[in-house]
Amino acid sequence: MSAGGTLRVVGQPRRRVDGRAKATGQIRFADDLALPRMLHCKMLRSPHPHALIESIDASRALAAPGVHSVLSGRDFPLGFGIMPVSQDEFPLAPEHVRYVGDPVAAVVAKDEKTAAEALELIEVKYRLLRTIASPEEALANPEPRIHTYGEQGNIHRNLSYEFGDVEEALASADHVFEDLFFFEGSTHLALEQHAALATVEGDGKLTLWSSTQIPHYLHRALGRVLEMPAAQIRVIACPNGGGFGGKCDMHNHEFVVCKAALKLGRPVKICLTREEVFYMHRGRHPVLMKLRTGVTKGGKLTGIHLQTLLDGGGYGSYGPASTFYSGVLTPITYELPRFKFEACRTFTNKPACGPKRGHGTPQPRFGQEVQLDKIAERLGFDPAQLRLNMVAPADSLTANWLRVGSSALAECIRQVVERSGWNQKHRKLPAGRGVGIACSAYMSGAGLPIYWNKMPHSGVQLMLDRSGQVTIFCGATEIGQGSDDVLAAMVAEVLGIGTSDVRCISGDTGITPIDLGSYSSRVTVMMGNAAIQAAERARALLANAAAEEFDVSPEQILFGAGRVFAASDTAKSMSFVEATAHAESKFGTLGTVGSYRPPKPPGKYKGAGVGPSPAYSYSACVVEADVEEATGWISVPKIWIAHDIGRVVNPAPARGQIIGSVYMGLGEALMEEQVFRRLPPKLSGALVHRIPSMLEYKSITSMDMPEVEVLLVEEPDPACPFGAKEVGQGPLLPVMPALANAVYDAVGVRIDELPITPEKVLRALKLKREGRTARVGPEHFPKVPYPEPIFVLPPGEGGDGNSSRLAERSLSAKPKERAAS
Repeated sequence: MSAGGTLRVVGQPRRRVDGRAKATGQIRFADDLALPRMLHCKMLRSPHPHALIESIDASRALAAPGVHSVLSGRDFPLGFGIMPVSQDEFPLAPEHVRYVGDPVAAVVAKDEKTAAEALELIEVKYRLLRTIASPEEALANPEPRIHTYGEQGNIHRNLSYEFGDVEEALASADHVFEDLFFFEGSTHLALEQHAALATVEGDGKLTLWSSTQIPHYLHRALGRVLEMPAAQIRVIACPNGGGFGGKCDMHNHEFVVCKAALKLGRPVKICLTREEVFYMHRGRHPVLMKLRTGVTKGGKLTGIHLQTLLDGGGYGSYGPASTFYSGVLTPITYELPRFKFEACRTFTNKPACGPKRGHGTPQPRFGQEVQLDKIAERLGFDPAQLRLNMVAPADSLTANWLRVGSSALAECIRQVVERSGWNQKHRKLPAGRGVGIACSAYMSGAGLPIYWNKMPHSGVQLMLDRSGQVTIFCGATEIGQGSDDVLAAMVAEVLGIGTSDVRCISGDTGITPIDLGSYSSRVTVMMGNAAIQAAERARALLANAAAEEFDVSPEQILFGAGRVFAASDTAKSMSFVEATAHAESKFGTLGTVGSYRPPKPPGKYKGAGVGPSPAYSYSACVVEADVEEATGWISVPKIWIAHDIGRVVNPAPARGQIIGSVYMGLGEALMEEQVFRRLPPKLSGALVHRIPSMLEYKSITSMDMPEVEVLLVEEPDPACPFGAKEVGQGPLLPVMPALANAVYDAVGVRIDELPITPEKVLRALKLKREGRTARVGPEHFPKVPYPEPIFVLPPGEGGDGNSSRLAERSLSAKPKERAAS
C-alpha cells in the first residue's frame, strides 16, 4: 500500500469520487479512493447574558488555513425544543442571545485546534439588553422580554390547581405550619462530556452518533430543523458515560454537526469542553417554596398549600413539565385529603434548567420532609412514627387523581428504623451527633409521551434462528443504568435460557423499534413489558413446534435451563437450539414483536397528564451525621436506605443505582450549587457562571462517601414486568432532607435551604447562642401573580376527575351532606 493509501471496504455503497462513479464491491488501495477525512467543529459563544446580534463577520475565519466552513444562525431558519409548547431554541442564535455561552456561530476545520483559533477571528457586534438575573427580577421586570411567548412578561409557565377546598381544610386543622425553603440548582456532572459525530453515508442518508438519552426525540427534531425526511436520518445513541438527565434534551451541537456534514459531505465531530457542558446545563432548577400544612392533633394531614417559584434560565427545555413536577407528586407519599398547588417558572439570563435525576421532585420533597420533622417535634411525635401513621394507602387515588398501585413505604420505614437503631439514637446521641429520617416516592415512567399520540411508548423486536441465538432490538438507551442487562434478563427468563444466549441491539433509530428514551425511570417498566410480550409470542411459536414433535398440547410445554420439555413426561425434551430449528422449519424465519403503552390516567382535567405513572416506587432513608460546632463541618459516617423496588431483577446493579442516588443526593445536600455572579462594570457587568469547571464546582469524592446499607424491599407490582418498579431516581429524593433533619438532631439548628454548608451551620449556631431563632433559610416569598386555580373535586369527595369553577368548591366543604343526597 502506498503512503497515504486507504483501504476500501467490500460492500460499501457506490459513491462518486473525483466526479467518477467507482465500483466498491472490491478491495482497492488508492489515494484517489480515500474516504473523506473527518473534520472538527467548535462553537463561538456569546460573552453577554442578554443581547441582540447586530452583525456577524466571519470573513477572516473563512480565509484562515484549514477552515472549511463557518455556520451562523441564518443557516438554521427553524428552531427546536424538546416539548411541543417550547420550541424556542435555535442551533445557533439568529438574532437574540439569552445567556453567557449561548452559541452564535460554528467553525468547521481540519482539526480542533484550527477550529478554536478561527473562532477568535469572527467579529460579532451586539446590542446589550437588560439582564434578568433572578426570578424576583423576572417578576419585577416584564421588559425586555427574554422570549415573546409565555404567560406574561418574563414568566414562562404559571399554574394553579386546587383539589378540594384547601382553605377550609387548613381552617379546620388543629395546627397549621407555614415554612419557606430554598433548593439551589446543580448540574449533572456526568464524567463523560457531550460529543457528537455526523456523516453522510454513500446513499445520501445522514447518520449521527451522539451521547444522548433520547435518540427518538432527537431523530424527530433533526428532520424538522434540517428540513429533510426523518426516514433519511439515523441516530445512534452511544453508550453514555453518565447522563442523569443532562443528555435527555436535544442540544445545539448535535444539529450543527449534522448541518455541517450535509453541507461539506465530510464527517464532522464535536466534543464539548467541561466549561461548555456547564453552559449548556439543563440541570436542577433553583426553587423557592412556601408550604402551608394543616395537621390534626393525632398527626394526620388535613391539607397542603404549596407554592413554588422556579428559576428556569434562558430557554424552555423541559420547563413546562418541571413546573408541574415541582408539586404534582406531593400527594402520592402520604395520605392527603386536599391539596392546592401553585407554581411559576420564570425566564432568566442563565443557562436553561431542565431535568436532573428526580426531575423537579427533589425540591418539594426537601421542603415537605423537613417540615414534617418540625411538625413531629411540635406535636410530640417520633418523626418515623408520624410518617408511618400517614402513609398513602396502596390501590388508591390521590386528591389530584393519581392512581397509586402497590406501596411498601410502611415496610421501608420499619426496616430503616430497625437497621439504623433509630429508636436508640434519635434525640439520644451526644451533642454534635444526630440522625434524621425522610421518605419519598417517584414514578416508574411518565404516563404520557412528550408529544401526544396513541402509539406505544416502547417497542421490542426479537429475532431467533436455528442456532438458538436470540437477538433483541429495542430503541432504549443504555446510559450506564443497566437497561441492556434488564432487557436480556427478562427475555431470557421467559424463554428459559441464559442471558449469555441473548444479544441486545439498542438505541439505534435506523434498526430498532421506537422507545421514547431513558428518562423518568421509565425503561424497566415500559421496555420490560414490551420485551415480555415479544418473548411470550416467541415462546408460543417454539411451544407449538415442540408440542408437535412431542405429540402433546402446546399448553404442556415448559421452558427452563436451556431446554424445552413436556410437563406430562419429562423424558420428552429437547434443547432450546433444537426447538428453534423445529420452529423455523414449521413457521419459517422466526421473529416477534412486543409493545407497551401505559394505561389511561384517571384524571380528566387539563394538566392531568403530568404525574400519572404505571407504578410508583417508595423510599425511606436514615442519615447519621457528625457536626463540628467549632467549624460547622458535617461528616456522614453511615446512611441506611430502604427502597420499594417491586421485584429485584438483578441485585448488583439495583444496589449500584441506589448507592449512586445516595452519592448524588449527598453531594447536593452538602456542597453542589450552580451559581452565578456579576462581573464588575469595567468588565461589562455580565452575569457569568461562578464555577464552570470541576476544579471549583464542589462534589463529594470517595473520601467523603459514607457506608451505605441498602435494603431492597420487594412487593411485586402487577402493572410492572415481573413486578419490578424503578430504582434509578427515587432513592435520591430522601437523602437531602434526611441530612437536614440529622443536622438539627445533632446541634439543634435548622438549615432550610440547600446546600447545607459549614458557613450556614456556623451562622445558625451563632443565632442559637444569641437566643434567636436558630434557622438559616429564605425569609421572604415574593408576590407571584398566580392565576385563578383550576378546581377539581378529589375522588374521596365525589369528584369525577373533571375540573369545575371555583364557585363550586363550596361543595367540597360538605361531602357528608352531598353523599346523603
